[in-house]
Amino acid sequence: MKPTSAAVFLISLLIIINSNIFAQGDTKASKWPKSVTYEIFVQSFADSNHDGIGDFNGMTSKLDYIKDLGVEAVWLMPIHPSPSYHKYDVDDYYNVHPDYGTLKDFKRFVDEAHKRGIHVVIDLVINHSGRGNLWFREALKDDHIKYWDYYVWAHKDDPQVLPPEGQKWSNWRTVPGSNYLYFAFFDAGMPDLNYDNPKLRQEIFNIGRFWLSEMNIDGFRLDAARHIYPDERARDSQKWWEYFLQEMKKIKSDVYIVGEVWADFNTAAPYLKGIPALFDFDMGSAIIKAVNDEKGNQLAVKHREIIEAYKSVNPDYIDNTFLTNHDQDRILSSVNGNINKAKIAASLLFTLPGSPYIYYGEEIGMLGKKPDELIREPFLWDIRSRDSSRTKWEVPHYSNDTTVTPLSVQLTDENSLFNHYKNLIKLRNYSPALTTGDLTPVTISNQSICAFTRNDPKQSLLVIHNLSGTSQNLKLPSEVQKYKKVYYSTGKGQVKNRQAELPAFSTIIFSIN
Repeated sequence: MKPTSAAVFLISLLIIINSNIFAQGDTKASKWPKSVTYEIFVQSFADSNHDGIGDFNGMTSKLDYIKDLGVEAVWLMPIHPSPSYHKYDVDDYYNVHPDYGTLKDFKRFVDEAHKRGIHVVIDLVINHSGRGNLWFREALKDDHIKYWDYYVWAHKDDPQVLPPEGQKWSNWRTVPGSNYLYFAFFDAGMPDLNYDNPKLRQEIFNIGRFWLSEMNIDGFRLDAARHIYPDERARDSQKWWEYFLQEMKKIKSDVYIVGEVWADFNTAAPYLKGIPALFDFDMGSAIIKAVNDEKGNQLAVKHREIIEAYKSVNPDYIDNTFLTNHDQDRILSSVNGNINKAKIAASLLFTLPGSPYIYYGEEIGMLGKKPDELIREPFLWDIRSRDSSRTKWEVPHYSNDTTVTPLSVQLTDENSLFNHYKNLIKLRNYSPALTTGDLTPVTISNQSICAFTRNDPKQSLLVIHNLSGTSQNLKLPSEVQKYKKVYYSTGKGQVKNRQAELPAFSTIIFSIN
């Protein structure tokens, strides 16, 4: 009797998996904003005029690289005039920092990005301004002009300015020669804006209108979105963003709004009514912990919990997943320099649900630990002797020629971290299941294994990751026996009689046919 295909799989199938094989259709499945986005710190990315500082023209010259990587959008950290290197203390919301170029240079970057199908999102820092902003400078002159009420003030004798009980610090900052103090949650150089003032709200709408209409960007990343009002007024913060979204949609109906609400998913979820896309800090931390502990059996369960919480607030939400960003130790440093762990972390990021973000340099294994300057070091395009694009605004401590293989070398190495990222992004971009499919955890009694299915009307996949540094043998549950064909893999392994052998730090993906 001729055995059925299922029987062949269960009884006698032997699959030798090649890391360069994966099946995919010719039709691209990803569509922005449910696609991969690349975060850039302009100052460190690419220098076009050899002044040591990254700039818009340098970024424009690298757009073909970004497109080739498979990315469909870029998020630019703050680009406005500012006294600081990081530029999160904005002096002028209607201009760009002269170190980066001109508004004309920026507009050219946007136009060239759009020609390549790359969308542009900029950081909008409106929880606070900089002390050098015209609004604040004018407010300090006279408490009766309109700009005074753009900020939050208290008299020095007001009991509310005292530090919390048992603490020596306060968010109320002094003004020399004045009886008034201003509120600044993050830093004295970043006075908080007063969103109880309708005039301030209208000013913010005008800023949004300028960048969406005049500069033709595609959306905003909202910095410190949780802190528009104090924590005890969280609902006011959420309502403000609902109002903001409505106004921005009047300007550009498909505007993209993604928010930084750095909190657990239950705290973050209510913001989804006004901020349809949120960064998933919980999953980023969970992936890193799982990779370091080499225990992944609860990852898919955790992600499923987050998905259900988000869907209950906004069924059309966008889950922006990531490993680390500009405020956190870089991923390779977070896994103690273990390149194999960095690879499996990327494999998890691109196969679990979500619309992933890559922090510039992750794809070449840049290193970095706080303080912040040291996690924002120059990108290594080529070996130093011929790297005309490398910025020099700071001397790198972690990511230099002795610790990081530059992009030019990794391009030609099929086993490089860069090509691992590129292959995974391509895999995701052409897979309906990995782009938008539902997630179902698969229970396997091995703590080192993260297994789940991704299901879309057009495709169903079984994904298995081995997070450990040793080969793992496991028995596949009977409910996944229909997955017979190797769709993608990152290492050699075999499956026979429902017994799978997965090499260390490897990924195997099966399709039904």
